[in-house]
Parts: sequence; C-alpha cells; structure tokens
Amino acid sequence: MRIEIATAPGDPARPNEDFASVAVPASGQGGTLVVLDGVTPPAGEYGCRHSVPWFTARLGGALGELSVSRADLTLRELLGDAIRRTADTHRDTCDLSHVRTPQATVVLARWDDERVEYLVLSDSVLLVEDADGAVSAVLDDRLDRMPRETLRSVGATDGELRNKEGGFFTAAADPDVVRRAVVGELPRERVRTLAAMTDGASRWVERFRFGGWGECLSLLHKEGAQALVDAVREAERGGPPSRGKRHDDATVTYVAL
Repeated sequence: MRIEIATAPGDPARPNEDFASVAVPASGQGGTLVVLDGVTPPAGEYGCRHSVPWFTARLGGALGELSVSRADLTLRELLGDAIRRTADTHRDTCDLSHVRTPQATVVLARWDDERVEYLVLSDSVLLVEDADGAVSAVLDDRLDRMPRETLRSVGATDGELRNKEGGFFTAAADPDVVRRAVVGELPRERVRTLAAMTDGASRWVERFRFGGWGECLSLLHKEGAQALVDAVREAERGGPPSRGKRHDDATVTYVAL
C-alpha cells in the first residue's frame, strides 16, 4: 500500500483550514480516509468564538476515530455522530444556528477485504481507479449547478443557498445534513486507487484544464501528491484570482490499495 498526503495553505500567513488523515488498519482490517475543506467565513461576526481550523481539527478527529472504531455504523451515521460530537463541544458558548458557524466539505472513505465505501459532501472530490485503470470522480455538484448570478454576493449566497433546500450543503452543526451526502459502495476487488482532494487542489482539472480526472490521477501515480499541489500553485501565480482567491488551501490524499 502506498499512502501520500500533501497540503499547503493558500496564504502562508494564515492557518491551513483543511484537514486530512489516513488510518490503517481500521478495526483490525482495511483502512479509512478523511479529507475536510474548512469554509473560510467573511470578515465580521459569525456567531462562534472558535476558528475554522479549530472546527476541522475536531470534526476530522472525530471522523477519524469513529471510522476506525465503529465498523458497525454507515458512513452517514459516522458523519452525523461526528457533527453532533463536535457541536456538543461548543454549543453552550457559540451560536450554532448562525449561517456561517464553522463548517467544512467532507470526503470520507472506508475499505476492508470485501468493499470500499465512500461519502462526499460539497465540492471536494474523490477519485476512484478501478481494476482496469478507469478513473471516475465522485462529486457532490450542487454548488457547480447553481447559476452564477445566484452566487453574486456573500450575503445572497448565505441567505439563499448555504445549507438550504435548493442550494448546497456542508458539514456544520446540524447532523441532518448527512442525508444530502453522496454515498456509495464498490467491491474491494474492483478498486485499485483512491485519491481525495479539496477544491484548492482540484483546480488542476476544474479551473486550469490541464487534463481530466484520469490525467490528474496519472500525475499522482507518477509524481506524487506534492507535485499536484505544486502544479496548481505555479498555475495560480500566472493567472487571475478565482472567485476572489488567487490561492486556496490545497490538500491531496492518495492511497494505492
């Protein structure tokens, strides 16, 4: 098994809001993968005394522990329990109903000798390479399907779309969001490689169009996770900002089973 994790902050002067972990073996066999992309709040009050890195560390830590120890739970149940556990740590001090309470996108995968399970919530991506070398991307594309005019401002996005019916969903303080996650299961013998990345790294495909998901995974095979992050950073330095950010936190987790 080959495992690589590469991550870089969008701004070296700010904490990295992403989270990544891989654990093997889980419950004595197989393994788990967790990748979170913390959502940067706009300047101003957002109802919580804690930072986004504080939140992703606790949600990611809870997901890592539960995914390893609770093989009896589905991935949706794991995420729901991790959200609830994290919310319990600060519900007495913070306004968890605030639309910008700390939140994150989620990629979660778990495998054993028989199957590979996966869950994706919001705009991070999971790449799956099958035994024949074909690559598919597991995406929650609700945000991409929003008309650009509906994302015209932070206020409009938060008021009309964020964690609302007809909009898009992230893991914040409401465990019920797990119903919105994209989930699935594949026979273990049919899966060769898993690669999860936050949207700061998936820009290689989605913004810069250097290749498709198959070419992206080929780069990871040949040159490794850090090479993908480095390629995105180099391209960003030569191009205009995307959605107001020239650089975003970028994280890649690669597992060759």
